[in-house]
Formats: sequence, C-alpha cells, structure tokens
Amino acid sequence: MKQYLELLKDILDNGEEKDDRTGTGTISVFGRSIRFDLRRSFPAVTTKKLAWKAVVSELLWFLEGSGDEGRLREILYGDREAKTDKGIYKKTIWSDNANSPYWRPNAKYPGDLGQVYGVQWRHWRTDQYRWTHSDTKEPVEIDQLTNLIDGLKTDPNGRRHILTAWNPGELDQMALPPCHVMSQFYVNRNRELSCHMYQRSVDVFLGLPFNIASYALLTHLLAQVCGLGVRELIISTGDTHIYKNHVEQVKEQLSRTPLPLPTIFTNPPVSDIAKFTMDDIHLMDYQSYDTIKAEMAV
Repeated sequence: MKQYLELLKDILDNGEEKDDRTGTGTISVFGRSIRFDLRRSFPAVTTKKLAWKAVVSELLWFLEGSGDEGRLREILYGDREAKTDKGIYKKTIWSDNANSPYWRPNAKYPGDLGQVYGVQWRHWRTDQYRWTHSDTKEPVEIDQLTNLIDGLKTDPNGRRHILTAWNPGELDQMALPPCHVMSQFYVNRNRELSCHMYQRSVDVFLGLPFNIASYALLTHLLAQVCGLGVRELIISTGDTHIYKNHVEQVKEQLSRTPLPLPTIFTNPPVSDIAKFTMDDIHLMDYQSYDTIKAEMAV
C-alpha cells in the first residue's frame, strides 16, 4: 500500500484548500492514479485497521441490488433489527446518509437510501414497459451485473465490460450521488481479470482504503464466477482530497511503517455472484496497526 501513503503525502504537499458541500473544507488535488497487482496479495491498508466486515457486507449489498439500509444491517449483523444495549439500531456505513436532514424527507421508508449503487447495478430503470401475465404493466430494467458477467464469459475480448452507477436522471433520488461512478473490466491473454475504476470524489483518509478493498474484492468475485484469474486493480481519481479535520490523523498514519499485505480466500464452489455470503469470504493473515478514528463528513 505504498502508493496509498504516497498519495496522502502528495495531497499534503501539493494540495490546495477548497470549500466543499459538507462545510468542513478540504485539501485537494485533481487527477491521480494508483494500481495494485492482485496476483501477489490483497490491497488492504495496514497502517490502520481496515473495517473488513463493513467492506464485505456493503459489496454483497450492492451485488443483490438493494437500497435498503436495514438489509445492509442484516447482512452485516445477521439481523436487520440489530440494536445496541441502549436499544439503538447498530450503525452501518450508510446510517449517517440514511438519517441526514437533507435526505430523510425524500426517503420512502426508514432506511430507504433511494437509487444508490446496487440499485443502479441491478435495476437500472428505462422508460420502456412490458405487460405481465396478470395484464399489468411493469417497467423494463437493465441488470448491468448480469450483463457484465455474461459478457466476460462469452466475449472476454470485448471493450464494453462496464458497470456504472452515475445515472443523471436519478441523482436527486439518491441519498448520496455515487463517488465511484464507473468501472471497466479487462481480460488479458492469460485469462486474468483486471478492473479500472474511476472515482469522481475521493475522501482519501477514510474512504479510499475502503474503496480499494471493495473493488479488489469485486474483481476476485467476478473472476471466480467467470472462471478467470485476477491481475490488476487500477483506480483513477478526480477530486482527490483530505478533509481538514483529518490532517492530524493523516500525519499519524504517515508515521507508521506498512506491514506485509494479506491474501484473500473466497469459497471455491460459489459460482453465482449473488450467492456469496459473509462466511464465504476471508481475509487471510491480515496484520495492521490500530484504528485511527476520524469523523465522516456528511
């Protein structure tokens, strides 16, 4: 994860101060790229503790096409009604967005996050309708994930192996417009799968380690269900920033020496990407320093 630490230092050294939507303020650079060889190891940050279960549960939530925070809680804790000893719902990484003042008036039910990532991946709405057997009309949806997997299997040399969550017609129907907006997948002559993801807005201290792990895991899962090996994860970033209230935490992280990277195990018999569970995915030999706490800007 040397590249990640170098990016943090680059922002501190070369970034400019900017105002932002949250009112927190950032130090920002524009247009960066990092890449990881997935054949050798799994790119989990070691200079602070990665919230691995949160990474896995969120990706599984995306893969099933949900926009319901209660369902994410169920995947993570085994119970959508999971509560603390004080009787408060246990938090997920989407809780702050689900309960934000700007979104709650738009939510259709408690925990509704709208047309977020997984919904776009599995249920991209079109303006077409079809008749059902009960003589009612239902909207025609595009399942991008199924199309992607079919394409990787039947036309590995294709140049249209893309997932996108940026739907301009539905941005106002999302608790948070997508930050990681598009990914493209590539199969080389050795039948190894690579992923190139573009992220328009990057909270480098809190968010990027999570995004790196999530898309590395997605690449492994897609490779498994398509009968491929893995090769590389490339992430290109737009507005690449550190929040001003994270600067001291970043300096603490930069003072730490990276530890050896872990590897990943995914249950070999699973061949349907929607069938993976938390128990099928394991981060092996993961070592890290302690967590460095920081508030997420909402």
